[in-house]
Amino acid sequence: MNLVIVGASTRERMEEAVAAFEEVGFERIPRLDGLRDTDFVLGVSDGGAELLREADRRQIKYVLVHDGDSDGHPGGTYERAHHRIEAGQREELAKHLMSRTRPLVTCLAFGYKNGAPSEAAFLIDARFLDNPYWVPELRHRSGRDPEVAAFVMKQPAARRLLDDLERIVGELLPLYEEKGRMHIVVAFGCTGGQHRSVVLASELARRLDEKDGIDVDFVTRDID
Repeated sequence: MNLVIVGASTRERMEEAVAAFEEVGFERIPRLDGLRDTDFVLGVSDGGAELLREADRRQIKYVLVHDGDSDGHPGGTYERAHHRIEAGQREELAKHLMSRTRPLVTCLAFGYKNGAPSEAAFLIDARFLDNPYWVPELRHRSGRDPEVAAFVMKQPAARRLLDDLERIVGELLPLYEEKGRMHIVVAFGCTGGQHRSVVLASELARRLDEKDGIDVDFVTRDID
């Protein structure tokens, strides 16, 4: 069973987000009662602080999603969210949070200037690597560009890091599965989320995608 609690700054936005989860197969419920072996979504539009406290008190496991701007409520869905999303990310996240028979590893690139993701199982600071931003011909490109990727990957430290991460993720993934965690996020951060983090996340995703029994996703949070 998966329970996803969805909050938003307005009721209209919450309803739209919940509808996106329903479209991929979640069953909507109005309260925390009647949970059984399926995927549920529960929407809240008032910050949800009291409901979250009740779920915690009853030791109900849930994933908390906030859609859009802050709800302005202390202890509400924005403050406590595992995932903060915009409208264009609803369907993708809903699919990721469905019950799974194979583990999913999301390789995420982000910029520290916009905040670190709270949902990461592995959080890697890539700012020790030389930055393509300071190379004039690379500055306005992203880590998806082959020349930027070559600049980052020619650094021995980048290759050693990825070798170690590939081994560690492969060894720990079965242990996460034993605990019921089927979606693991490996997050790479650099200053702006444009260059180093993108290259590393892309390369790890490529390596893991070659392994059997694992689904892999590559996400760039701070670039289009």
